[in-house]
Amino acid sequence: MKVFQVAGAWSMDNLQLGERPLPSPGVGQVRLHMRAAALNYRDLLVPLKGYGSRMQALPLIMLSDGVGVVDAVGPGVTRTRIGDRLCPLLFQSWNGGPPDAHKLSQGLGCETDGTMAEYMVLHESGCAPAPANLTDVEAASLPTAGLTAWRAVVTEGRVLPGDVVLVQGTGGVALFALQFAKMLGAQVICLSSSDAKLERARALGADAVINYRTLPEWGRKAKELAQSLSGRDGADVVIELGGENTLAQSLRAVRAGGTVSMIGVLGGATMNAPLGLVVTRAVRLQGITVGSRDDFIAMTRAIEASGMKPMIDRTFAFEALPEALAYLKSGQHFGKVCIQHPTA
Repeated sequence: MKVFQVAGAWSMDNLQLGERPLPSPGVGQVRLHMRAAALNYRDLLVPLKGYGSRMQALPLIMLSDGVGVVDAVGPGVTRTRIGDRLCPLLFQSWNGGPPDAHKLSQGLGCETDGTMAEYMVLHESGCAPAPANLTDVEAASLPTAGLTAWRAVVTEGRVLPGDVVLVQGTGGVALFALQFAKMLGAQVICLSSSDAKLERARALGADAVINYRTLPEWGRKAKELAQSLSGRDGADVVIELGGENTLAQSLRAVRAGGTVSMIGVLGGATMNAPLGLVVTRAVRLQGITVGSRDDFIAMTRAIEASGMKPMIDRTFAFEALPEALAYLKSGQHFGKVCIQHPTA
């Protein structure tokens, strides 16, 4: 079977097409004939050994997100049938409950081979049914970005109708968070450096927008907008993706007793924020690292019930993974960048 892997040495130059033997499922396992995959920011770090010693030794098959159809099952499989369309889950050992070291120890496309293969063999508990209303490419976008946003907004954020959610950017996680917040009846403030992208965010449901390039100190403006939208003293939940460069503004934008969901460190990983605002205003800083199988199932039920469609920016051919990664790195995308497998 065809695979796209990092082989020989850790570098983008060693990202290459390869071949592996066709795998067979063992006890409790299923084999997926893969249909599509999707990219995340983490995939820009993997070829550079960005996750250090925890990473699988080379060669390593790329990407963590995808969807496939079951074409073989091993002994002891009880809840999966041939023909089922499933999404592999990023964390293969996190079925439910709160995270712990073990549950976060086996991530696809990092600690173990990922979704850029024509076939994958996984334990049936490491997969979950894809929403019936989504195409293969749309379903492939869910396991990391979609589930991260769901956990930030729903599981940990506990967003209610009328709440205000502030979303940073217009990438995959941000737009999923916007859509889930609107699904719950919340109001959304969206940030971007592009007026054109902000207009697209409005069309997707954003109630207010801020261009952070023209207003670098956007925290106060976001607070004013939240007061205007809800009468509260700031956003109930902030989807924090920038890290070092944005956390200070997020702490100014969030209401007393609100939550800052820490998801990304795109602007730097060092703490550089007025921590007094956390203490004196009882702000909750909540780290978000994707989610469990139970979270995924709850998310897919909501997607099916609402008819929600993920925002797909562009789809590349299987052989064009390097070009897809370069496009993701450019920041031009609005939503998810995806891969169509050759067998679809």
